[in-house]
Amino acid sequence: MNAPLPSTHYPAATGAQSAESHTLSVLVDNEPGVLARVIGLFSGRGYNIDSLTVSETEHQSHLSRITIVTTGTPMVIEQIKSQLDRLVPIHDVTDLTVAGNPLERELALIKVVGKGEKRVEALRLAEAFRAQVIDASTEHFVFEITGRLNKIEQFVTLMQPLGLVEVSRTGIAAIGRGQEAM
Repeated sequence: MNAPLPSTHYPAATGAQSAESHTLSVLVDNEPGVLARVIGLFSGRGYNIDSLTVSETEHQSHLSRITIVTTGTPMVIEQIKSQLDRLVPIHDVTDLTVAGNPLERELALIKVVGKGEKRVEALRLAEAFRAQVIDASTEHFVFEITGRLNKIEQFVTLMQPLGLVEVSRTGIAAIGRGQEAM
């Protein structure tokens, strides 16, 4: 009977990398099909997009900014950036996470239905989180809240037992710190 061959895979010795979240800012031509090509790059290679926002930012130059939050090992993040850089309508790819502690914000609209004490508690929490009431009746509120991802998550969690019925979120908008432009 043959003895099994010794294993050549030593995870501790290879320094197995763990997944980390990165915020990528991508400057592209504002033309039909560009977003589909970017998303196709992610889906075709099995990469996940945690958050995606897009808007024209330079009207004269017809340039749009795509902000993508994705998770992967450092090697996967490098592959994503490299593959994005090769797409023709892309002018620049910046890893805001690597560039240093980007400013990130998200907007959420949160609908809460309730009466009595739950209604009072929802209003009290909204004030504490600096959420604005943008629609109200005797039985519901719609709050608008802007902030970091963890602030939005915490507010949504606290609203669940108070009658949360619907949440709509924009995705993360991000920009690098300092005086340099992308």
